[in-house]
Amino acid sequence: QVQLVESGGGLMQPGGSLRLSCVTFGFNLDLYTIGWFRQAPGKEREGVSAISNSDGNTYYADSVQGRFTISRDNDRNAVYLQMNNLQSEDTGVYYCASPAVGGRPARPLSRYNYKKWGQGTQVTVSS
Repeated sequence: QVQLVESGGGLMQPGGSLRLSCVTFGFNLDLYTIGWFRQAPGKEREGVSAISNSDGNTYYADSVQGRFTISRDNDRNAVYLQMNNLQSEDTGVYYCASPAVGGRPARPLSRYNYKKWGQGTQVTVSS
């Protein structure tokens, strides 16, 4: 059974750092692009970052470019999101997701290209 499980969220002061983990089960991680998304209260789910399977290319939303870093460890079936210099606008539930098929979606940060989702982990940035 395909599963994605996020962890690592929490409460952090502005300027702080968190590292999110996404552990996958039931499929060959090295065949799939994995995306990180977030949803703030009252807002739509938005793409934060993605990492492709084949060439390891990474993609970032403008709002997190230079602050967040995505990486993957296929041997551990895991994808990570290192978040530095957190700001209040980074608050939300963070999800990792995989597309329905292997490879890289045409729009790696579009949630419509992703089929399987984790349960999410809460990130709250507040002083």
